[in-house]
Parts: sequence; C-alpha cells; structure tokens
Amino acid sequence: MANNWPEIDYLGWRDTCSALHLYLQIVGKYRLARTPWVNHAWHATFLVTPRGWTTTVVPDGSGIEVMFDLIEHRVVAQNCEGGVETIALEPTTVAAFHEAFKAAILKLGGNPKFHGSPNEVPNPVPFADDHRERPYDRDAVTRFFRATVQVDRVFKAFRTSFLGKASPVHLFWGSFDLAVTRFSGRPAPLHPGGIPALPDSVAREAYDHEVSSAGFWPGGGGIDYPAFYSYAYPGPEGFKDATVAPDEAFWSKQLGEFLLPYDAVRNAPDPDAALMAFLVGTYEAAAELAQWDRQSLECRPGEPGAVRAVRQRPVAPKTVEQTDLTVEHEANGAKGRYVIRHDGTEAEMTYSRVGDRLLIIDHTGVPDALRGKGMGERMVRQAVEDARAGGYAIMPLCPFAKAQIARHPDWQDVLQKR
Repeated sequence: MANNWPEIDYLGWRDTCSALHLYLQIVGKYRLARTPWVNHAWHATFLVTPRGWTTTVVPDGSGIEVMFDLIEHRVVAQNCEGGVETIALEPTTVAAFHEAFKAAILKLGGNPKFHGSPNEVPNPVPFADDHRERPYDRDAVTRFFRATVQVDRVFKAFRTSFLGKASPVHLFWGSFDLAVTRFSGRPAPLHPGGIPALPDSVAREAYDHEVSSAGFWPGGGGIDYPAFYSYAYPGPEGFKDATVAPDEAFWSKQLGEFLLPYDAVRNAPDPDAALMAFLVGTYEAAAELAQWDRQSLECRPGEPGAVRAVRQRPVAPKTVEQTDLTVEHEANGAKGRYVIRHDGTEAEMTYSRVGDRLLIIDHTGVPDALRGKGMGERMVRQAVEDARAGGYAIMPLCPFAKAQIARHPDWQDVLQKR
C-alpha cells in the first residue's frame, strides 16, 4: 500500500513547486473572476481528477473548463463547442504562462480579464512582470499529483461521517493546499484578517462560522517537508494540548495548528489508517472542547452501496420563538430582570444598572422544566435589543449571557468598549 503514496522531496522540487503554484493562481483567478461567489470561496477551487486538477466548468463564453494534466504536463482549456487550447507545462516564466493562458481563453470565446497579482505569497510580483526563468521537474510534479489522489480519497472517506455542513474536498490555489472543512453551525467571532496578500474581507467571510479544518500541502512557510495539518477556528481552550494520533503528530506553535509529516503517513504500515487517525483525533478534540452538538452532526462512516440508516427521532421541543411566550421586563431603580413565565414557572435574567450608560447582566436562571426551549437565549436577545434602543452598553458578567453574546457576532456592538 505504501507504494501508492509516492516519495515527495520538497527541497528538491520547491522551485518547480513555486512555479506550479503561481500557474494555479493564474487559472484560479480566472475562475474566481467569472464565477458567482459561493460561501467560503468554494467556487474558486480545483478538484482532483485521474489526470490532474480541474476548475470544472467556468460560466464564461459557452462554458470553459481548465485542467492541469499532470500526466502529460500541459494545461488543457476547452469550451462547450468543441474548442480546445493547450499550454505546455515546461521551464518558462510566469509572465509567459500568464500571456499564453489569456490568449487561450480569448480563443475559446472567454473573458481573460482577472486580478493580475498573486495572493497569500510573500513579496508578490504581478504575473505580467514576473520574468524570472522557472524550472519544471516533470517527475516531481507527477509524484506530488499522485499523492493528492491518495489524500483526496482518504479525505473523502473522512467526510462521510459528518452530517453537518462540510466543504467538498478541494484544492485552494491561494495557499496551495488540499482541504476539507467541517462546520459546527454556530457563528464565529469576526476573523482578525492580516493574512499576507489576501483581503481581510475574504478571510472574514471564510471564517464567519466555527470550523474544524484539515488539509495537505507540499511544504513552505518554514516547513521544509510536505505535511498534513488540522486547526480549529476559533481555537477552543486546551486544543493545542490535546493528545492526537499517530505519534508523529504534533502542535506547531509557529503555525498554530497540528501537523503530521507526510512521510509519517507514507511509511506507516497502514497509511490510510494513520491519516484517518489524525483527521478523526484532531476533529474530535476541537469538537469536544468547543462543545459542538456532536450527536446531531456525526454519523457512521459511509460504505459503498449502503444507504445510511436513519431512525425515528423524537420531535424537538418548540423554542420560545415558536410559541406565544413573551419576555417581560421588570425594573426597580438600579436593579431589574427579564422574565419569561410558562405554566406557573418562570425563567429570569437579572441585571444592575450603572448610570444611564451601562447594564451589567449578573445572573441567568432557567428551571429544569423550562430547559431546552431557548428561553435563556431569548432573554439575552431582548436585553441586546433594549440596549440598542436605549443607547447604552452591556457588560455580561453572567457566564451564560457572556457565552450567548460571544456566539452571536451581530450582538457584540452593545458590549462595553474597554
């Protein structure tokens, strides 16, 4: 089995790798410019094929697909009218490839206008101005491509055990990594941005919900070997201290994520099992520490030809938004509370006022009989709405209220500014 996982010498092919990365960026930016935005930039990626990596059909002209054929080492662009244009992958310059690609798209009836500089690389040089001669190591490229075929297969198997929102297994041309991402379904804090040569708006849209993401990339950025990675955003407390398999996996303080060297998988007695252990272990650590709803999000791994079995589930109780329950507001000087009454029982959230500019939430109490109906969240929401209307800030000392506001980035405008 190990023979299916080819050797990859990053230091031996890194100049070719850099060139191939930039060629991918050129084609990827063309797809990005012509395709309507899909959440988390999923519309801009490549998919693995038996011969290389493809854009699938780009909605340009009659429909254009661009494929990196890494068996015969050429870029093949074809439209839906039978037109085909090819560009040899060989020693050349980025500027020459850029010009040849634009000419090919024009011949196929497409629009070759797109952003002309690389993203997510240090010291980016516009494609048209990059005249440095680049090598092209055909054997190294094919070996790396065949590694992505193996990784794609295991990643897809891993994806089958998740019922929640999950990305396709796809190749990002910005960071040059094959990745798969799982989502908790909950909003995440606003991403700080700051990724080199990437608009902050793109990073913030990509990470607008909680994620556990895993991937594979050829090396670079201080890592001189191909490796698998796994991270969570936002990273839950204690995640970096989690124990994950196999033994060669470790937390990289430099990158802020778990790493597993590719060679540890390639040389393992069962490479598939070694990689799957890393994927499952890092995901479970992230999901458990961040308190994801694992029971609702997970299922058994998929099997060929076997329909996933489902069982009758009890109907979930209605949340407070689905009922006629209302939030009442009771105030007595500097003290007050929000309360919901139902069937002779009440849930409450108490607060204290500090002048006219600050409300401190100090306690939320929901009796067992009213749990699971969303009442606590509903009271926090009401307090947020009242703060906006009254022009004052909120300080959530109550752990429950603090957690609710943290999970709703759109509520955080009312927090007291420090």
